[in-house]
Amino acid sequence: MPDTPVAHSALAELTSLLEEASTRWASEEWNLTTPEDHASARRALMHILQGGLVGYFETDPARPDFRPIVRSYRKFTGDNADALYFDAPVSSEYEYVVRGRTDGAVYTSFTVELNSADGSLANESAGVINDDDFDVDAEGRFEIRLGGEKADRSWLELPLGASRITTRHYWEDERCAAADPTKNPLLTIEVVGGPAVGPPPAIADESVAEGIRKVAQFVRARTLDMAPMTDGDPPPFVSKVPNQFPKPVVPGDFGLSAIDAHYSMAPYLCPEGHAVVMTGRWPECRMANVNLWNRQMQTFDYVNRQVSLNRKQTHLESDGSWRMVIAHEDPGVPNWLDTEGRMIGIVFFRYMLATGEVVTPQAEVVPLDQLRG
Repeated sequence: MPDTPVAHSALAELTSLLEEASTRWASEEWNLTTPEDHASARRALMHILQGGLVGYFETDPARPDFRPIVRSYRKFTGDNADALYFDAPVSSEYEYVVRGRTDGAVYTSFTVELNSADGSLANESAGVINDDDFDVDAEGRFEIRLGGEKADRSWLELPLGASRITTRHYWEDERCAAADPTKNPLLTIEVVGGPAVGPPPAIADESVAEGIRKVAQFVRARTLDMAPMTDGDPPPFVSKVPNQFPKPVVPGDFGLSAIDAHYSMAPYLCPEGHAVVMTGRWPECRMANVNLWNRQMQTFDYVNRQVSLNRKQTHLESDGSWRMVIAHEDPGVPNWLDTEGRMIGIVFFRYMLATGEVVTPQAEVVPLDQLRG
């Protein structure tokens, strides 16, 4: 009898992992108690699986290409209604040239992530450049180099352990960018210098198994390897207390974060017949917005509902401040954020390239009738 193909074994391992995640990650063990919680977690599991298949199943740092990380139908690890994100595999063994266009984005950046080649979550960001650091022509086109000889502009180092290049493209438009099919930065990446890579090897049992195991690690890292949100010691920009925001801070080299951003994140708790009223003001910055996420860090339905606000979409008070209202139904006031009927969710503020003070948002729960009055 022939030996069992390793790809078959790898696929069985992936199937077993999905069963375990459905049984444990979508359960009380991860503080999920309601049918809605369980359904959301299994939907998120399918989105994460899709992300692993798109991003890791058949990729090679010697022959990279940029692929969209998230879409309206594929959400995980904190997506953004006003942004497009792409990534590509890279290695310190090679030098690359990246070309693209800003396409009207108010902020564009490239971040090197470390130690994620096997599908793991990046544990550190090794460097970032934004559009202040590379040249953009009158039509929005740019070119940057990754690795190779150091340069003062339009260049990022690829240190040992470099595994992915992540791109961020943020817009502030009336229509959120992630729901706008016309947004397209036209990114390309190619290897330059070094040995000629030639065509890839023919598909083989071992290479298929390797791809499946990367997908499995991608799924595991974002499900069973993640502590429940109420456990552990969160980063300083994350609050465990509902409706209470921490001071917005720069995340540093925290994996998958933007080094040149301020973040502030807190759970919201909105009982029936009530609203969570948030107050604050936008700082001087390149871009700022707020998104509502579910407990799996997926944005709510930004295609069909108002679940995020950027500065252009925000109605300001006479003194330049804003008041936003998280509610299950339209309260009849500006800046309504639609909960989709979810009493519990996450509020995430981001401020890109902020200068001066970044004010901490405040929140209070009020009866909906009082708000309407």
